[in-house]
Amino acid sequence: MVMKGKKGVVLGIANKKSIAYGIAKACQEQGAEMAITYLNERFEQKLAPIANELGCNGKLYPCDVSKPEEIVALRETLEKDFGKIDFIVHSIAFAPKEGLSGRFYDISKEAFDIAMDISVYSLIEIVRELKPILSENSSVLTLSYYGGVKYIPNYNLMGVAKAALEMTTKYLAEDLGKDGIRVNAISAGPIKTLAAAGIGDFSFMLKWNQAHAPLKQNVTIEQVGNSGMYMLSDLSSGVTGEIHYVDAGFNIMGMPAVEFSDEGKPKIAWDGNA
Repeated sequence: MVMKGKKGVVLGIANKKSIAYGIAKACQEQGAEMAITYLNERFEQKLAPIANELGCNGKLYPCDVSKPEEIVALRETLEKDFGKIDFIVHSIAFAPKEGLSGRFYDISKEAFDIAMDISVYSLIEIVRELKPILSENSSVLTLSYYGGVKYIPNYNLMGVAKAALEMTTKYLAEDLGKDGIRVNAISAGPIKTLAAAGIGDFSFMLKWNQAHAPLKQNVTIEQVGNSGMYMLSDLSSGVTGEIHYVDAGFNIMGMPAVEFSDEGKPKIAWDGNA
């Protein structure tokens, strides 16, 4: 088991459909011991059974990243329960509803600041606060999306936040490399998660990705989870500052591969079959 003996913390699981859950599950299956965090009491009740399933043994801690004191408390509790930890999974993003619809130039400064604080700065703050308890050769992983490098309809403010997150990943990788800490991101294809529910026409996005990705499929949280586990394990000990795509190859496409009928009309098939 490639994660045997590894200890870490996973921030951002909302339910069993979360990408962070897929990563945590893959790590647990490969022998890792971990803690998970929750946003508030409502999520604490939902996550308690998941924490038990993941073998957290009661290690379910509050952490609202908009409250610096809770990040400090998280570090103190992790140090008490684990001593040192070997990995961090940062799966936290948020933008007010106004930032995911309408005209982009109408986005308010308040919405912009909230999205950047929760979705981007939280990674810096978490790493800085938890750095004293990170072991040698530790790994940090965050989650991005293709909307951070290309325009995606209805992604709007989150696209800008993901762009900033990806550059934050690279700058942290350089800064922390001298300390033996690796920092990477996974850019997953569209998956039906709680966060995705806030994106307009998300079902169309799923169909489009499936139709035009080279593998003609959408990825699963298990597939992303396994890739995340690899990034957190010693198997990727020579990898840092990378944005690793797990999207059935969609990101390589510069133009949809469309078949044409005998009449010369394009055939679009949402199930991946012509």
